Amino acid sequence: MNEIKLNITIKHYQLDELSADDRELVERAVQATYNAYAEYSHFYVGAAVRLADGSIVIGANQENAAFPSGLCAERTALFAAQANHPDQSVHTLAIAARNDNGLLDDPVSPCGACRQVILGVEDRYKQPIRILLYGKKGVYSVMSAKDLLPLSFVDSSMK
Repeated sequence: MNEIKLNITIKHYQLDELSADDRELVERAVQATYNAYAEYSHFYVGAAVRLADGSIVIGANQENAAFPSGLCAERTALFAAQANHPDQSVHTLAIAARNDNGLLDDPVSPCGACRQVILGVEDRYKQPIRILLYGKKGVYSVMSAKDLLPLSFVDSSMK
């Protein structure tokens, strides 16, 4: 038997330690939580992606009474970016969440389906997407969806 060790680095920043561009992206993700439609879960998630040309596209979770017809913030942002800017790769993705009591203290992480979509976008453009996970106590930064989904499945897995 062989043992495989996975090394994943997650950096923890205070908001004021981030670059101005990263702070702007996190703030746009926080603002996007107010675009969420979460009448059932009362869990409002916002996402913002910065494209290679510097433009920002936001997304917010959208729920529906016919579960699981809703969609997560990360996927709405990524799909909108790809639909409207197909020639621009995604450089950074920021995610923030709040509930009826306000913004969450700890960073929220993407669900499994969103992790797979982020990974697919990385694979499409052949470059990693840096992910910023915001919480009032700090921001986690990971360099790629592979850090959140280390044993991953992409197009080349089927060849």
